[in-house]
Amino acid sequence: MSGPLSGLRVIELASIGPGPMCAMLLADQGAEVTRIDRVEPSGLGVQLDARFDVTGRGRRTIALDLKQAAGRDAALRLIDRADVLIEGWRPGVAERLGLGPDDCAARNPRLVYGRMTGYGQSGPLAQAAGHDINYIALSGALHAIGPVDGAPVPPLNLVGDYGGGALYLAFGVMAALFERERSGRGQVVDAAMVDGASSLLSIFHGMLAARRWDDTRRGANLLDGGAPFYSTYATADGRHVALGALEPKFFAEFAQRVGLSERFVKGQYDPRLWPEMRAAIAAKFAARTRDEWAREFEHGDACVAPVLSLREAPSHSHAQARQAFVEIDGVVQAAPAPRFSRSAAGAPQPTGAAGCDGEAVLQEAGFAAAEVQALLADGVLRVPKARR
Repeated sequence: MSGPLSGLRVIELASIGPGPMCAMLLADQGAEVTRIDRVEPSGLGVQLDARFDVTGRGRRTIALDLKQAAGRDAALRLIDRADVLIEGWRPGVAERLGLGPDDCAARNPRLVYGRMTGYGQSGPLAQAAGHDINYIALSGALHAIGPVDGAPVPPLNLVGDYGGGALYLAFGVMAALFERERSGRGQVVDAAMVDGASSLLSIFHGMLAARRWDDTRRGANLLDGGAPFYSTYATADGRHVALGALEPKFFAEFAQRVGLSERFVKGQYDPRLWPEMRAAIAAKFAARTRDEWAREFEHGDACVAPVLSLREAPSHSHAQARQAFVEIDGVVQAAPAPRFSRSAAGAPQPTGAAGCDGEAVLQEAGFAAAEVQALLADGVLRVPKARR
């Protein structure tokens, strides 16, 4: 293994959404991640063939029946050797299986136990079911996103699952590992998506307190599409461009290059001018195609970019120059991020079928061949017919 996290051992208890994403981030940077899968299809999330399961890349997988004592004991033996455990189950589930923080800490006091939930390990909603849209609704993020006269629009599952969930869990795990260097002890990281999404909104709470944000209307503020100089516009071919000329000097350059009236430049931040300004900008962009505008603004500081589709993004010249995407088993996907100057990780390894590494994982953990065969015979350990 290579990468800044080379040598870090992580056990991931299979879940959906932010848990796998967090594990992918750690694996991308060289951590040795082993996912403990269920022995039967779980129905978790969108079921994809392994090679399309991008967030499952970079780790080995073992399928254990954790409801059997032998499966739980095998999992604990793997956890004994780990630095980090990640689980994304409802509060109390791990404890009922005998794999809760206390159970693990009794055997491995240096273990950092990362817990990913929607509402957290405590509070009146701790046991409530939910998904990304519910968590960002409670945080206030969903209320702020959408058209001025329309309903809130889910921003995919980027704000709750991945921004407020996976990234905060990864940050929490690394903070706990840093603290462990001083104390020698592990601890529990309680990462809740509603907490993370709320944290992401920090600047907006400041703007709200300063009366620089209208919380009663969507599409009426500086960063929610309300400002005509921070919005998207249709082009002649029915595609779109994004204009992000927030600073006066950038907006002035944009106005000069498209022939926009000087009075809009002077009154850029006057909301009374915004409807007229938006109409004028829309008319300019509607005169040419998206790609014509992209070529026009490829250089300079006018802050105009083409709105690319998922299929188009990997082919953009900037993405190509930075090798921002990789192809694994025929599937184009984002390369590991961020990048490191000295300890770059190798290319991500493809996702294997659930349980395909089970025998090897147990043997490396010190299980005797007879123990492995007994687990297979009892149905505690499952391996797929088609292996990686």
